[in-house]
Amino acid sequence: MKEQNKNKDIPKQEKSFHSDKTHFLILYNDDIHTIDYVTDSLVSICGHSPEQALQCTIIIHNKGSYEVRKGTINYLTPMKTALSEKQLRAIIK
Repeated sequence: MKEQNKNKDIPKQEKSFHSDKTHFLILYNDDIHTIDYVTDSLVSICGHSPEQALQCTIIIHNKGSYEVRKGTINYLTPMKTALSEKQLRAIIK
């Protein structure tokens, strides 16, 4: 049976002559969103497995922030935008 690509909207990481430096997508904790909401967002936007997303969410909850993804600016920017549209605070560093 063929496995469907659930994350087909996630951009593939591409090398760019403009920005091939590695950056980090950092997600911050807040007092508004539930653990389930953040976990589901990481699965759908960043392509994490449910287990990986939950682990990241727990770290964010306990430490205040976490580097949830690494890659080029071109790779991370659509994810940051999508997280921001879900009212989650994220930056690229």
